[in-house]
Amino acid sequence: MSPSFQSVLDRIATEIAATPGRGRLADYIPVLASADPWRFGMAVAELDGTVYGVGDWQHPFSTQSITKVFTLALCLSREGEELWEHVGREPSGNPFNSLVQLEYEAGIPRNPFINAGALVVTDRLQTLTGDAAGTLRTFLRAESGNDRLGFNEQVATSEAAHSDRNAALAHFMASYGNITNPVPDLLDQYIRQCSLEASCADLARAAGFLARHGILADGSSLLTRSRAKQINAVMLTCGTYDAAGDFAHRVGLPGKSGVGGGIIAVVPGRCTLCVWSPGLDERGNSVAGVAALDRFTTLTGLSVF
Repeated sequence: MSPSFQSVLDRIATEIAATPGRGRLADYIPVLASADPWRFGMAVAELDGTVYGVGDWQHPFSTQSITKVFTLALCLSREGEELWEHVGREPSGNPFNSLVQLEYEAGIPRNPFINAGALVVTDRLQTLTGDAAGTLRTFLRAESGNDRLGFNEQVATSEAAHSDRNAALAHFMASYGNITNPVPDLLDQYIRQCSLEASCADLARAAGFLARHGILADGSSLLTRSRAKQINAVMLTCGTYDAAGDFAHRVGLPGKSGVGGGIIAVVPGRCTLCVWSPGLDERGNSVAGVAALDRFTTLTGLSVF
C-alpha cells in the first residue's frame, strides 16, 4: 500500500484544487488573519517515519490546538489515570472557549481539547515539569526530527493580547481548586504552546506514536497501548470542536484540528496524517483539510470503521 500513498495524495490535491480559499481565517488572532487562504499541504507518515507529501507539506504553520494532543500525551504518560479526575472525556457540544458548562460541573472541563480542558492539562504538565511549553517543544523536535521547530513569538504576542476569555476560564477553574499554578504563568505556557509552528511533515511524524500504540520513534514507550487508545478515542469524539460527529461521519479517523488550519489524523497500526489549509468552516475546522481527509479514507479504505 505504501508506494501508492504518493499517488493518492497527488489525486486528492487535484480533486480538491478549488477548495482551498473557501472558509474564513481565524481573525480573532490578528496574526492568523494574514495567512494565505489558498495554501494547501498534506502529508502521510508510515510507522517507520517515511513521509509522503503534496503541496505545501513542508511549509510551517501555526499549530494552535493541535498541540493539545501532545500535551495530553506527555501529561498522561507522567500522571496516569489521576489526570482524568481533573478533566473529562465527553464531547462538550459547546464552542471550544465556552464558560457555560464549567459552573454546572464544578470546574471540571468536559474534555482535554476544549480550551478549559487544555488549560487544566497544561497546568498539570507545568507542575510536573516546570516548563510545559518547553517540554512540548523538546518532544516535538525529537519525534519530528526537526531541531528547528519552535515558537512564533509574533503569534504568541498576538494571542496574549486577546486572551481575556482564556484568563476567565483559568480563574474560574482556579476558584474550584482545579488550577494550581498562578494564572498569568499558566496563560504564558498555554499561549506559547499554541504558538508552535510546524509543517505537515513534522506533525505527521510527531503523531506517529499514536499509530504505533504508544511507541516513540526510537522504539521506547511513551504510553501503554491502553492509554494510546484513550487518546485516540478522545480525538475521535472531541478532537474537532463541536463538529466531531460530522468529522467521524465523513472521515472516520481520530483527528485533532487547530484554528491555524491544520488537522492531524491517525490510522492506528498503519500511518498518521496531517493536512493544512487556513480557511475554516463555522466550527473552526479547515474546509479543505476535512475534504482532503474525507477523500483519503474514501480512496484508501483506511478508517477505524
